[in-house]
Amino acid sequence: MTRSAMDGFRATAHELRSLQAQRLMRLLFLMMALLLLVPVLGILGVLVVEGAPGMTWEFFSQKPSKLGAAGGIYPALVGTVWLTAVALMVALPLGVAAAVYLSEYARDNWLTRIINMAIVNLAGVPSIVHALFGVGAFVHFMNFGESILAASCTLAVMTLPVVIVSTREAMQAVPKAFREACWSMGATRWQTIWSIVLPNSVSGILTGLILVVSRAVGETAPIMFTGAVFLRLVPPESVFDRTMALSFHLYTVSTQVTGVPRHVPFAVALTLILVVLTMNALAIWFRMRLRGRKKW
Repeated sequence: MTRSAMDGFRATAHELRSLQAQRLMRLLFLMMALLLLVPVLGILGVLVVEGAPGMTWEFFSQKPSKLGAAGGIYPALVGTVWLTAVALMVALPLGVAAAVYLSEYARDNWLTRIINMAIVNLAGVPSIVHALFGVGAFVHFMNFGESILAASCTLAVMTLPVVIVSTREAMQAVPKAFREACWSMGATRWQTIWSIVLPNSVSGILTGLILVVSRAVGETAPIMFTGAVFLRLVPPESVFDRTMALSFHLYTVSTQVTGVPRHVPFAVALTLILVVLTMNALAIWFRMRLRGRKKW
């Protein structure tokens, strides 16, 4: 091959500048991604260093004493599971039903636009406003009293936009050819939704569940006015009982109780994060198994 032919394959000055700019942008975005991890790793590092020494079996299995300055967090741990589980049982059916209507049945009219606007606005309402709504709607109007049920319903209302949006996007991602194949076989719209659309949307629904768990476990204001208590030495027995919660307990031992050992708030915070990570890990594992079965 002649020199002139080889020169034809060499990168021009413009191409070299483009490649250099591409490398610089790739490096910039990599650094930005790594910078996002620094605060997370820093927070986890502080919590592990400060809180791990206090995370003993007695800490998880005993009742609190001295107004939470000593003892364990067993009632708060069980209460957090109660609140999150009931909130999911309320939010998931309502959110999925709303998403099915908006994705498969609703037409583009004024009612649909109002519903979509309400969902967007509901997602931006501060948690303290949800707390006041929960007091009026569930504690007094529906006469649930200050209980797990009232607190969980408040959390469910607060997390409904996440469930609706994630489910609707997952359903819209199902290829339209799947629906047309069912309709051509004589299936009704509901049979198509139940047999084809929803099963292929489960992974997206679980994504919304992960976000719901992450938010519901850590909220304090909505449960503070609707069902959480400062101190309760026995775990709840029904949804009409009041209960301790890890997020509210962390607030009280950090700001309201004197003489609390330094490691206690850090241990409670670390436990709260571990609960969230455990629930999310189970949902992610189940979602990955379902995605592995997809054929498209």
